[in-house]
Amino acid sequence: MVKPVNLNDLPTREELVSRIKSGTTLPQVRLVFKDGRRELGAITFFERQEKGRLIDVDREYALDFKLSELETIEY
Repeated sequence: MVKPVNLNDLPTREELVSRIKSGTTLPQVRLVFKDGRRELGAITFFERQEKGRLIDVDREYALDFKLSELETIEY
């Protein structure tokens, strides 16, 4: 069961982009998606395309994401 997200609780696009840019320099961040998923790993982000990639080396797992899919990013 997925808990719906209150739109008033979501960060603005600019806030989210700023947090993602800061997160690209960290060894690990947690991405929280609007559909309830939470993924941990290192990220790359292409602001112009509003797309990024999360890489979890331990699990040998990679995930492409779009900015519009994210609820927030946690450090």
